[in-house]
Amino acid sequence: MSRISSATFADSKPHYQILNGLRGVAALMVIWYHVFEAFATSPIDQKFNHGYLAVDFFFILSGFVIGYAYDDRWTRMTKKDFFKRRLIRLHPMIIMGTVLGVITFLIQGSEQWNGTKVSISMVMLAMLLHLFLIPAAPGTGVEVRGNGEMYPLNGPAWSLFFEYIGNILYALILRKLSTRTLTILVALSAIGLASFSIFNLSGFGNLGVGWSMLDYNLLGGFLRLLFAFSIGLLMSRNFKPIKIKGAFWISGLAIVILLSIPYIGDKNTMWMNGIYDAVCTIVIFPILVYLGASGKIINKFTSQMCKFMGDISYPLYIVHYPFMYLFYSWIWKNEFTFARTWPVALVLFFGNIVLAYLCLKLYDEPVRKYLTKKFLLVKKS
Repeated sequence: MSRISSATFADSKPHYQILNGLRGVAALMVIWYHVFEAFATSPIDQKFNHGYLAVDFFFILSGFVIGYAYDDRWTRMTKKDFFKRRLIRLHPMIIMGTVLGVITFLIQGSEQWNGTKVSISMVMLAMLLHLFLIPAAPGTGVEVRGNGEMYPLNGPAWSLFFEYIGNILYALILRKLSTRTLTILVALSAIGLASFSIFNLSGFGNLGVGWSMLDYNLLGGFLRLLFAFSIGLLMSRNFKPIKIKGAFWISGLAIVILLSIPYIGDKNTMWMNGIYDAVCTIVIFPILVYLGASGKIINKFTSQMCKFMGDISYPLYIVHYPFMYLFYSWIWKNEFTFARTWPVALVLFFGNIVLAYLCLKLYDEPVRKYLTKKFLLVKKS
């Protein structure tokens, strides 16, 4: 007869439905953040500003859920099993996002933002790097948009690069740390992250870093991952639920507000925005994850909402940005304002939700089911 390998035992554990729903809320806010990027000259004058912090929220969720799912499974699960599971979970949509990135880049005219034409051979090479999640070095031919993105065909893939690093660190190091040592790591990384944000290593007094290899982006991205993933893992080890009603709606509303706040301060007081980012990431987001994990769903509507939002969250995050490139190109070439183009922004928003759902049902779930059957199911006589 057949059995599921040890790497899939985690599936028998109940899922945190509210956390899945909150991941979807944060993914929706990322879309609006990217929409308003089209109308800003810098992060300082962007009206809908703090959507980039959704990545920190995602990293905390990842650490919490992975710790919950796998910490007690290592006596019957190998590192190879773990890595296979994570690849099956994450990589099919990375491939889809890459393909969409190539298509939209070619539709856009296969040119950098400054108008320089890019050869089809260089686009294909950039695609190959994307497929294996290899970053493009700034200024090289494969950095096809010319603005320093690690993944110029689908910018948000940078966070998956760090997500993979987090998974590798977890399997090799973090899971083996004592709770005390992990607590120290969380404290030290929090200090590093707060310092990065408040003392303006990003150049804009924010934590919107990690998407490039320029300046201090890699350092900032690693600090964001290290703190968020580690505190999520720490919370999963020490989690004791509290009684709270309406956890999804309370936490979801908080996420909407926190991620939509305009830039705080100005070019002379960037430290104010740095403090805001640090407080959200280090204090408020862990609390929201804790509340979400503690809450219970008591009605069908909320349950269905959380399931739908959780299901589309990852596909939505990874497929929406290629179409943002087209949106940006259209806006900038015609010098349109949001007041003139908001109907298109709404179509972009809801269209990406539909696309994410179709990718989920017609591609991601079937592919993951096939790969799971092929690589994680073993025979036992």
